[in-house]
Amino acid sequence: MQENIDMDFAERDTLFIEVILPLSLSKNYIYRIPFHLNEHTAVGKRVIVQFGKNKIYTALIKSISQTAPELYPAKYIIDVIDEHPLVNQLQLQFWDWMIAYYLCNEGDVMSAALPAGLKLASETIIILREEISYDELAVTEKEAILIAALEKQKRLTVDQISALLGQKTVFPLIRSLLDKEIVHIAEEVVEKYKPLLKSYISLNPFYKEEDNFRQLFEVLERAPKQLDALLAYIKLSKSGGEISRQQLLEESNCGPGALKSLLDKEIFSLHKKAVSRLQDENDDLILNFKLSDAQSVALANIQTAFQSKDVVLLHGITASGKTQVYIKLIEEAIASGGQVLFLLPEIALTTQIVERIKRYFGDAIGVYHSKFNDNERVEIWNHVLSGKYRIVLGARSSVFLPFNALKLIVVDEEHESSYKQNEPAPRYQARDAAVYLAHLHQAKIVLGSATPSIESYYNALNDKYGLVSLNERFGGVELPLQQVVSISEETKRKKMVSYFSSVLIDDIAATLEKKEQVILFQNRRGYATILICKTCGFAPKCVNCDVSLTFHKSSGKLHCHYCGYHESSMNICPACGSVHIEQKGFGTERVEEELSLIFPDVKIARLDVDSTRTKNSLQKIIGDFQEKKTDILIGTQMVAKGLDFDNVTLIGVINADTLLNYPDFRAFERSYQLLAQVAGRAGRRDKQGKVCIQAYDDNHRIIKQVVENNYTEMYNDEIEERKQFHYPPFTRLIFINVKHKDSNLLNAASLHFASLLRAQLGSRVLGPEQPLVSRIRNYYIKQLIIKSDKSDAIQKVKAVIRQTITDFNGDKAYKGVIIQIDVDPY
Repeated sequence: MQENIDMDFAERDTLFIEVILPLSLSKNYIYRIPFHLNEHTAVGKRVIVQFGKNKIYTALIKSISQTAPELYPAKYIIDVIDEHPLVNQLQLQFWDWMIAYYLCNEGDVMSAALPAGLKLASETIIILREEISYDELAVTEKEAILIAALEKQKRLTVDQISALLGQKTVFPLIRSLLDKEIVHIAEEVVEKYKPLLKSYISLNPFYKEEDNFRQLFEVLERAPKQLDALLAYIKLSKSGGEISRQQLLEESNCGPGALKSLLDKEIFSLHKKAVSRLQDENDDLILNFKLSDAQSVALANIQTAFQSKDVVLLHGITASGKTQVYIKLIEEAIASGGQVLFLLPEIALTTQIVERIKRYFGDAIGVYHSKFNDNERVEIWNHVLSGKYRIVLGARSSVFLPFNALKLIVVDEEHESSYKQNEPAPRYQARDAAVYLAHLHQAKIVLGSATPSIESYYNALNDKYGLVSLNERFGGVELPLQQVVSISEETKRKKMVSYFSSVLIDDIAATLEKKEQVILFQNRRGYATILICKTCGFAPKCVNCDVSLTFHKSSGKLHCHYCGYHESSMNICPACGSVHIEQKGFGTERVEEELSLIFPDVKIARLDVDSTRTKNSLQKIIGDFQEKKTDILIGTQMVAKGLDFDNVTLIGVINADTLLNYPDFRAFERSYQLLAQVAGRAGRRDKQGKVCIQAYDDNHRIIKQVVENNYTEMYNDEIEERKQFHYPPFTRLIFINVKHKDSNLLNAASLHFASLLRAQLGSRVLGPEQPLVSRIRNYYIKQLIIKSDKSDAIQKVKAVIRQTITDFNGDKAYKGVIIQIDVDPY
């Protein structure tokens, strides 16, 4: 790592720096360093620069030299922000790989990598925090002026602040106010993850003395309810540990009024403490736990495989206890002085794993994901940089954190599609990026899944990765019993009640009778997939996208799931005036309504994107289900990811056909993974679970393979088809989307672009064709697919694509045409 510049250059040397700007530019810019800042300059530090006529940005120093740019005079930087480098050399190497592999620009990677608070720009909006209180002595005169201005204006841009204070650079001032948590920036205005606060009761220390306690007892004899509460407290305190308000109320039966009186008299005091929303009193993970024989064998096999392989795939069936194996590997990495990255597909849905790991390793752990506000993300960044955090649990963006001693990466549920970033660039796959990151750090990486991706399993079978299997459920729990019900047969026999077969209804009733819980899976949200006029066939479509609108009964509106457009529901056909409007298809909302008619006294909750939009709604839904306040949970694929409920013994799949009948070469693989993961939520403790899969095509091979838990057969079938039709892992795919608001111009542009590519890449170029959805947000789309054999030099193919895009963008006839590249799509 390059330290302060005076180690390599003289103080009065003329220095030039190459900087990365947080903009999607194909080349980096060169700036000049004023002499007085020479000794403060180092690679990885941030500098304030002017770009264009008036724009001010925070840029990152990539390299330092004495070579001036040839094509333009170098502007001076305005200031150096950091005392120490913010980004290390290994990160910059990782960024370079990502740029080359995913065909994106360096500014795209910087924007994805750095928290918003580390890349301020002149357009960044500064907002005063609500209900802010601060020590007036702790702010400077200029900070006080800015606070007063924000109290009146509510929000100011960096440019406006600069004009207000009459100085060009205000970044240090803003940074100071951010650190003091007096302001926040507009990029931060996302739902902040708030911990669940639980109320705990403690006895005033004064009454712990025997004489004082005796007097208190005598006084409270005249208030029997309050005395009951005191006696209950004494009883509970004998078992050790803290006593929650809820525990005390349940034990004493005293009522909240009596407890309030004790608090008012300062006999009891109340304090709040953050707890997991998914606290599991019977958690099988305790401190100093012992691995089962199967887990011990798996751990030993992973350690052996690490001697010759850097990547090991742990293929462990659902509820086999992979987390405990990960913990033992993490212990070893920490003991050797290293850092650990634990990747999870969706942090909000894996709260239980986070809680288990945190309970075991304590304060050495950081959790990093988009639910945290910007200040918290910057703080975590700095803790990783300084080495304070030995372990980081995070979603896909965690691969960008500034690790300096990474020894182990764990990618849990490595098959999950949410590891893939789709918008905006860089469109990276975090699992694959993690493999390269481990290589850079000379670290080891474990990929874990009950249903591995075809590519990972192929690599393991072909000796690129190590392969370790864990085929027993932890604690000897049996796999759930699975049955398939034919919707066609049930319909013929008139046994279907709405969307539920008689078998599923009987199973639900039996489960509820035993005071156990049910999860129902339907991979469509909303109420009706489409509204259609029975007379003329008109169906309302989105004004911005080429998709039908979905009816949501909760809002009473028709919604587009691509751009967010919504309009009032259709009662009269606007085309022919008919009132005969039919609802076709169904989503989770409709399932919830129909089920509540069949089981009117049962508490039902819904878990999908719509029900989890408000702050903390996701945690509340899952928390209520965990605490058995809800009997049935209906959800989309969110219910399949990382949830572990000890009282769930029945899983129902409402319609498996919606997964299978999708035009995508990964449809069968994804269907198997999703159905197997959903089924794995059943019977995860001492009870054997049951799974009921409803389908029209009940003899489909994927459904049979799920029921038989036969991953190997599914893999063999899929790999044969992939080989025959030249799909990954036998080829590499690159999707290129060409977009414009004028469909005629787009047609001409996409044909011209395809001809330029085909001239150099030949038959590897397929298209242009219309994708499944051919217009999104008023942009028409044409798609080209590049299929490159594994034998091809992929870097040469990518170099051709990059150069062709540069040449195409230089053609004024196609000005405004957008080209987006997606390497390894899906």
